[in-house]
Amino acid sequence: MEKNDKETMEKNPKAVTTDEPEIKYRGWKSMPFIIGNETFEKLGAIGTLSNLLIYLTTVFNMKSITATNIINIFNGTTNFSTLLGAYLCDTYFGRYKTLGFATIASFMGLLVIQLTAAIKKLHPPHCGSAENTCKGPTAGQMAFLLTGFGLLIVGAAGIRPCNLAFGADQFNPKTESGKRGINSFFNWYFFTFTFAQMVSVTLIVYVQSNVSWAIGLGIPAILMLIACALFFMGSKMYVKVKATGSPMTSVVQVLVVAVKRRGLNPPEQPSLSLFNHLPISSINAKLSYTDQFRFLDKAATVTHQDQINPDGSSANPWKLCTMQQVEEVKCLVRVIPIWAAAIIYYIAIVQQNTFAVFQALQSDRHLGNTNFQIPAASYVVFLMLSLTFFIPIYDRIVVPFLRKITGKEGGITILQRIGIGIFLSVITMIVSALVEERRRTIALTKPTIGIVPRKGAISSMSALWLVPQLVLAGLTEAFASVGQVEFYYKQFPENMRSIGGSLYYCGMAGSSYLSSFLISIIHRTTREAATGNWLPEDLNKGRLDYFYYTIAALGVLNFGYFLACAKWYKYKGVSKDTLEVNLGSTLPQKTTV
Repeated sequence: MEKNDKETMEKNPKAVTTDEPEIKYRGWKSMPFIIGNETFEKLGAIGTLSNLLIYLTTVFNMKSITATNIINIFNGTTNFSTLLGAYLCDTYFGRYKTLGFATIASFMGLLVIQLTAAIKKLHPPHCGSAENTCKGPTAGQMAFLLTGFGLLIVGAAGIRPCNLAFGADQFNPKTESGKRGINSFFNWYFFTFTFAQMVSVTLIVYVQSNVSWAIGLGIPAILMLIACALFFMGSKMYVKVKATGSPMTSVVQVLVVAVKRRGLNPPEQPSLSLFNHLPISSINAKLSYTDQFRFLDKAATVTHQDQINPDGSSANPWKLCTMQQVEEVKCLVRVIPIWAAAIIYYIAIVQQNTFAVFQALQSDRHLGNTNFQIPAASYVVFLMLSLTFFIPIYDRIVVPFLRKITGKEGGITILQRIGIGIFLSVITMIVSALVEERRRTIALTKPTIGIVPRKGAISSMSALWLVPQLVLAGLTEAFASVGQVEFYYKQFPENMRSIGGSLYYCGMAGSSYLSSFLISIIHRTTREAATGNWLPEDLNKGRLDYFYYTIAALGVLNFGYFLACAKWYKYKGVSKDTLEVNLGSTLPQKTTV
């Protein structure tokens, strides 16, 4: 059933009847197909990508720095592609068609990468223990591998920005149960997402590292095929939001008209005098006036030259915009500073998925006194366990408790939740630096327990010392990442929610690129320094802890910047006289939209 225009009426006898059929919101009944699809899709994608760093260094014989930068660039490109995917979704195809196509593209990408492991001619020969016996990949082998990467980028471009919004579409936003369903959906979405990650970085990574890369990469491809089947099985149950044309056209109109009318004097009472018309066909909720970015108000200032149609709309929207359009643009502009803070915060998480793996490789990974070794890429499971255990506790215990105290539907404001996560990211990097300093000191002062080929000696420090930083990183994501997704979904206009979802991934992309940039700068600047290269192949000869302290210092500056932005921010739909203080407020009125 299609969700069209403003038809979001509640299912009750008093509902207003129209010529269009009533929307049947299935809510949690449709979640087995949506979350099931998401779970298997993540099992497939993460099952391949979580161990990709090891795959590139062992099977494709790449150096650690090269492989790390490739992973960061791939992750960045993958996340930035979501902006294009969201635009195409909101403008032309709708979320259902976009998700269907993207899921198939992801399956094809995983299949191509699996073939690079299964067919000997598609990867270089096995590398010996000495670095000079290694032969890198040929141009053809790299081209085939990058084809798989390209298909995964296409898949991610459609799945990542649309999946959350598509799931939230299944709940009636005008009922209390629907609103709470949407809030819980964000938490449980990350819960299942993290569960899929845990299975991937334990069972699938174990098969890849200890049984066979061909089998280990074949399992994710099969899981992705199951995800495709699950998604299409639930087709008849879904609420499918139609594409409403380019939402960016309205944004450009406001900017163009505001520039054209820059010479106009601002109105004295803009909330009363600005051109205020909302078309019946609009799916966006009507927004109240806000006094920020008042230069944009000129786009909706009526002059004697403006012409109005009989239905009350502007005869030429490139000459006169509505107050609704102006407020929607203000929503977008207000979000950007918060988004910028999220880019810096996520650098801390990026390190737990890259350099923490190398830390584990040069630590004692034996489980107790047994001969069993935990794969280095599997230690990130502690980050996921932390996130998985905390989210249900937060959703079912912490939020209801805080709701009684603050009166807010989410217990605390969304920006408070993000702020807690950013603060924890600083603590995460400080703990990471202290642990690395201990690992390196033990490796240099006490007997080592072996050698990692082409890297260095293995410290006798247990790799389980990495658990505290990974647990903190999980809590960081539980607050900041989940909060960001909810923030973008609720603060963007309804017809731009896929683009809002893509903004979260664009922030992750910025973090990946920035992390890669920092690595390159520090690698070059410290190579000739007195302290030596901070980031060599052998971590025992470097100072990875200094790199972590550098990120922690950036985090402190970023936290101060975020506090300033949060104090200035005004939530969508909240007028000046009812605005809550975003951080630290305990007023009873709600700021949810």
